[in-house]
Amino acid sequence: MHGLINRSIQCFLRDTYSDLVWLDVVNHAELGFDGFEAMLTYDDDLTVAVLDAAAHRLSRERDSILEDLGTYLVSHPNLESLRRLLRFGGVGFVDFLHSLDELQGRGRLAVPDLDLPRLELNCHAPGHYSLTCQTPHRGFGHVMVGILRVMADDYGALVLLEHHRTGSDVETISIDLLDQQHAEGRHFDLSARRMQ
Repeated sequence: MHGLINRSIQCFLRDTYSDLVWLDVVNHAELGFDGFEAMLTYDDDLTVAVLDAAAHRLSRERDSILEDLGTYLVSHPNLESLRRLLRFGGVGFVDFLHSLDELQGRGRLAVPDLDLPRLELNCHAPGHYSLTCQTPHRGFGHVMVGILRVMADDYGALVLLEHHRTGSDVETISIDLLDQQHAEGRHFDLSARRMQ
């Protein structure tokens, strides 16, 4: 697993819970080191051990933690650049959904050895979509549910999301767009402005 993904899990646990929780996870997972380096590659078993240790330490389901990780990735102030990158997907939530097919390729442009899941959006009827996440790493669909929930709020859209596991390496999210302009979306400028 790419170190960038492992580092994201580490930062999520530290920022959301505490350094102490992270150290407990490190000890329980028997990592043998205190933190991940973003540009290294690690054995997938280490990622699984960290997620299992976090679920044990927090007394929560792993899938729930992964959904919260997705929420963290696009809502935490330290990661504003990722939110901004995703907002370039379009002016409305539907445009954003259609841009997800290109996410794997855009990720590789930024970090060539980053292996993001293959995403495919299908429209079944107006307002009714499904997003297929194909990856051998179980749980990415739950991360996407967290990301989609925050991005829907960001655009001011009202959506219902449901996660389905449809195969050994495929997870599907059903997306029912109830109202694309349900609320005022979060302010977004094409250019980042410095605070004065």
